Order: sequence, then structure tokens, then C-alpha cells
Amino acid sequence: MKRCYSLVAATCMLLALASCHRTELSKPLIVIIVPSQDNPFFKSEGDAAAARAIKLGYRVRVDAHNDDAYRQDNLIDAAIASNASALILDNAGADASIAAIRRATKAGIPCFLIDREIEATGIAKAQIIADNNQGARIIAEEFVHALGPQGGKYVELLGRESDTNAQVRTAGFHSILDRDAAFKLVAAQSANWSQSEAFEKTEIMLQGHADIRGIIAGNDTMALGAVAAVKSSGRTGIVITGLDGSPDAIAAIRAGDLRATSLQPAVLIARLAVEEANRYLKTGDTGKPERQIIPCELVTQANAKDYRNFEKIR
Repeated sequence: MKRCYSLVAATCMLLALASCHRTELSKPLIVIIVPSQDNPFFKSEGDAAAARAIKLGYRVRVDAHNDDAYRQDNLIDAAIASNASALILDNAGADASIAAIRRATKAGIPCFLIDREIEATGIAKAQIIADNNQGARIIAEEFVHALGPQGGKYVELLGRESDTNAQVRTAGFHSILDRDAAFKLVAAQSANWSQSEAFEKTEIMLQGHADIRGIIAGNDTMALGAVAAVKSSGRTGIVITGLDGSPDAIAAIRAGDLRATSLQPAVLIARLAVEEANRYLKTGDTGKPERQIIPCELVTQANAKDYRNFEKIR
């Protein structure tokens, strides 16, 4: 008799699990594709988008294209094959991504771009990006303030050339720095958003320019590579700034190793994209313009405690 009860209980459990599985599969799918799940910035936006989508009643799939346009093509084709209801995408290149986004749109999958824009309008339902120019300008202003009116020589670490954000950020830096002849750029190297490359490039620039007073980096990852290279060289007093607002950068600011960063609100942007996707799926309209620019926030030692995981907490 006990064995019969056990069999009945097991059968009921299997039926319940099957029912839960069917219920889950009946939910519309939102596919979230980010550049990397190892980078804390991209992981934060992927996690935030997934959490919001689940809360709104969707099932989600999060993938990474690793800045490889061919892999991105395959992931978008997989989203089409999976009959995804919407696509949240931090793309693999402004030019290389247009055809794939157009393909998804033609297949009936509305696309919502975050962090990186494309050089086209009318394909994606939304392009929600941080104001990289404004974020770069507020960092450059802090950089100028830190070096003082005497200015001096400085070097720049540039981001990935295929990323529009890299170009926008360096333009923002120079809209401030080039105003004053006291600030002299003596070297600029691309480190492709990489900490290890930034370490190597900074070492080379330090050897070639013994009298530099500052290093302005296009993102926090490169800034932290520069911090490590400066420490390794034994040099002191060099002002280093980043851009993104990563947890590691904020910790370095609190420790006094990094002067400042400009926080991109990655979590807010990801949530907005999912909320607009949800609104579009329910009403046929996002209620917003396609291109939406979200301001960045300056983080220094004075307010570093107010930020965590790419969002303001107080």
C-alpha cells in the first residue's frame, strides 16, 4: 500500500513539473544579447534586463556575441527561429549590426538597442543609450580641475575603433581639453577597451613620456589597466580618469587610485528597454522616440558611496 502511495505521489509530482514546464514555455520569449557576460558592465545590463522581463511575465534567454558580428548574426537567427517576441541588443558594431537588426525586424521581432547605437533609424523600435558625449565632457572637466591651471602633458587611452561610443567619447574629451593650450596631448593609443592592453600601452607611453601629469581613458577597464601600470612603474601623482562607473573603478576611486569616472546608467537603460518592449508588444507603440539619450553622472571620492553596480543607490 505504501508503495502505491509513493507511485501516486511521484506521478503527481511529474505531472506538476510537466505542467509548470508547459506554463513556462507558454510565456512569450525575450532574447537579450550583450557583448560579454564576463565584463561587469555588460553583465549588469543583461541581468537587469532579464530580471525586469521575468517580473513582467516573460521568459528570457541571455546570450553574448563577444563583439563578433558573425556570432551576433547567428544569435539573432536563433532568436528568429525561436519565435522571440522581442530582442534587447547591445550590438557588435554600428555598421556591422544593421543587416542583422533589419532581418529580425522583417521577421516580426521588434528590436530594442541599448548602450550602442547604429548608423540607421527606423529599423529598431528604440535606441536607448547613455549620453557618451556629456559623460566624456564632465570627466574631461574633472580631469582639467585635477591637473590645475598649469595644465601639463597627458596621454589618452582610446576604445575599440569599431565602436561609435569610442569616437564619441574622445570627441567629448577634446571638446574640453583642446580649449586650453596648457593641456598638451603627447600620445594616444587604442587599448580596445581591454585592461591588459591598457597596461601594456600605458607602460610604453610612460617610458616615452617621463613628464606626463595625467591619463584620460575611454572606459574604466582601460583606466584600471593604467592604474596598475603607473603603480608598477613606481610613479606617483599622475591623475587617471575612467568612464562607465564600474564597481572596480568606484572602489579604486574610494581608495584614491583613480580620480573619477562617469557612470553610465546601464541598469536603468536595460530596464527602460524591457519596459518599452513590453509596452510595444501590448499596444503596438513604445510611447517614446526611437533615439533616447540618458545622461551620465560624475563619480568622485565625494559621492562614490552613493553608487553601486552601475546605478545610484541613494
